[in-house]
Amino acid sequence: MLVQAEWSEQASDTSTLTAQKESELLAQYAYLVKRAGAHMRTQLGVIVDVDDIQQIGLVALLSSIRRYGRDADEKFAAYAFKCIRGAMLDEFRRVDWRPRQLRQKSHKLRDCTRALTKALGREPNDSELCEALKVSPDELLELHYITQAEAMDSLESLLDDGGQYCAAADDTLSKAESTMELQTAMATLPARNKLLLQLYYTYEMNMKEIALTLELTEARVCQLHKEALVALTRKLQHSE
Repeated sequence: MLVQAEWSEQASDTSTLTAQKESELLAQYAYLVKRAGAHMRTQLGVIVDVDDIQQIGLVALLSSIRRYGRDADEKFAAYAFKCIRGAMLDEFRRVDWRPRQLRQKSHKLRDCTRALTKALGREPNDSELCEALKVSPDELLELHYITQAEAMDSLESLLDDGGQYCAAADDTLSKAESTMELQTAMATLPARNKLLLQLYYTYEMNMKEIALTLELTEARVCQLHKEALVALTRKLQHSE
């Protein structure tokens, strides 16, 4: 199995920690794997098997423990979370996450939204989209997640430059440059878009949590978040 092979490969990594210490750290920080999976429900809920992605997250956690180069401190959780999330994104990109049927559904939602916006003179609400598409609220939410996944993948690819998520722990210069680019691009976004991105990337809230915080439906938050991602991606591309 792919995950087992990766685990065996990671097990050969040089580590200054004892096997007992590694096991203790795995147990202590295993919650990061669940948190990363919940945070990335947008992508992972589309097609990746939950059990497989959890195992991939655990492999990434073990790797981050060994690559950190020192005992876990207050900065380790943030470093490990980035590694875990990056490994999950790699798996997401490896599979054929947008088969023809999903592409057709996402295009249908996009075209319907445009047509209703033009006819109503405003953005349609969830009920209007459900009626026009003849889908339930749950099906509408799934459609929003499908369309949002592509926007998120485009931004993540741009930010991480080909998937190098788990760089050396002391690579502070590269991290600082990326942070500055993001801050500059985000400063030009509308306040609502900026808030959504801050809640997701800075506070690591998932779509459901953001919806509860802003008192919006989850489908609406997905829609707004996708718009923010597209706008931010365009600004970062133009700044290069």
